[in-house]
Amino acid sequence: MDFTIIKHAVEVDHGIKRVSMHFIKKHAAPERARLSAELCTQISEEFERIGLTTLPRTLPTAEGEFVWVIQRDSALGEVAAVAAVLAHLDKIGMSPLPQVFDNYPQAKSHLR
Repeated sequence: MDFTIIKHAVEVDHGIKRVSMHFIKKHAAPERARLSAELCTQISEEFERIGLTTLPRTLPTAEGEFVWVIQRDSALGEVAAVAAVLAHLDKIGMSPLPQVFDNYPQAKSHLR
């Protein structure tokens, strides 16, 4: 997996870039016919290793879907990390702000 071009595009665009899953697959495994959940997990792990994160956190397996790739150590990356922790706490019933996702249903679905 060579995500050099994606990492550079994220850096050039101030820490965030919207890309298609097709584009990501092309750089992750061009020989593969389709994206699988297993390949998406491997992609996420490689992104984490090189300092990137995504929204949604769980990558879709449809190549026509788009995701946000975010530089993890940027201000936006840190905000996304804090929001993901809050979504996880909400999921396990330990949220310090129990109704916060009532007002932001899209955010909750993208942070899982």
